[in-house]
Amino acid sequence: MTAMMHRTARLTTTKSILTPKHTPNIYSTYPYSSATNKNESTAQPQPLIELREYSLHPHKTIPYMKLTTDSADLRKSLVPLRLFTLPDTGGQINVATHFYYYEGGHAARDAARAAMAQKEEWRDYLKEARPCMQSQKSTLFAEAPLVSRMENVPGFTIGQAESSLISSSSANNNTVYEIRRYKLKLGYDTVPQFLHLYETGLPSKLTAAGTDAQTNLISLLYTEVGMLNEVIEIWRHGNGTGGMERSRVAARGALEWREVIGKIADLSVEFTTCIHRPADFSPLR
Repeated sequence: MTAMMHRTARLTTTKSILTPKHTPNIYSTYPYSSATNKNESTAQPQPLIELREYSLHPHKTIPYMKLTTDSADLRKSLVPLRLFTLPDTGGQINVATHFYYYEGGHAARDAARAAMAQKEEWRDYLKEARPCMQSQKSTLFAEAPLVSRMENVPGFTIGQAESSLISSSSANNNTVYEIRRYKLKLGYDTVPQFLHLYETGLPSKLTAAGTDAQTNLISLLYTEVGMLNEVIEIWRHGNGTGGMERSRVAARGALEWREVIGKIADLSVEFTTCIHRPADFSPLR
């Protein structure tokens, strides 16, 4: 698909960026809010995104990735893998970084992990893969309400990103993922405030003149289990780091976004950004 076609698609979807899919109260959707529905126990389980980060021995990263590539189909048959990457720069490298989407929440994750542990082929893989690891970390996240409200933010729902943003025609070896992590101040209202501010300024960033046609926000996550008050942005740059830089420059000209970032800075105690490259077997590439 040519750059002109991508730009046309971006311009014609501006209305969908600004038009919400539905408009629930943002504070009622965050689990720590005092506005949380008291009858939540009868509602559908909240989908969860699990982020697993395995720190690898540097000299064993290549054999680990070969083992993991060879067993990729087995992994995807057992658990709902969405994105598998390795960091290129911006922090600790040699960290296998993988995201899973559990539509049925904790129960779905527990069932999938239990079934995986009983699979002989998976146990055989672990016997070879675990010596490559220095440590393992698992954190559970929920997707911000804006993911369900904005058409151009697909989230991790299986099939959604593939069909709406990441066509095979735009996949190439230059694609990078930018993972931006915010550690926020303690407090029950800090994350809801962040999410509200972010959603207010996001449309101006997405539609800023000069934004690369293959830059897309995939999801915005906040912690459910793990280091609380952490928020993660996941951006896909189909045109690589060059596209990322063009989009960053464009965002600086989005006045509403700049105003929001100034307010978000007051809520934050730490911010990091890291460039990742997707594995060949990653569903999202």
